[in-house]
Amino acid sequence: MHEMGIILHMAKTLDETALEHHITKIGSVTLEVGEVSGIMTDLFEDCWNYFKVKHPVLKEAELRIVTVPAVTYCGNCGKTYETVKYGRECPFCHSAETWLIDGNQCVIKEVEAETEEE
Repeated sequence: MHEMGIILHMAKTLDETALEHHITKIGSVTLEVGEVSGIMTDLFEDCWNYFKVKHPVLKEAELRIVTVPAVTYCGNCGKTYETVKYGRECPFCHSAETWLIDGNQCVIKEVEAETEEE
């Protein structure tokens, strides 16, 4: 279950960012999670809810997940297509000369926070 490791790393990163920028409270964290990232979002949310209470700045933070569709590029015909629907073989020219160009990431997109000055 790599979801737990990702959450632990995120919590550490957010704690460090909060300290560096004098953030007292994080209201929400928005993540972009790729469709083929391998992350089970229901487990991810469970891990988030368990670990956020151990980090005072995250205690009330909401986790928002934005799913990024997986897109594959065909080196043979130059077209892109839906990875999940068609897999590794290009649906246009049936070439296997393809590679994933989007949809396997897990990125913190946005953090809503309050600082000491607010």
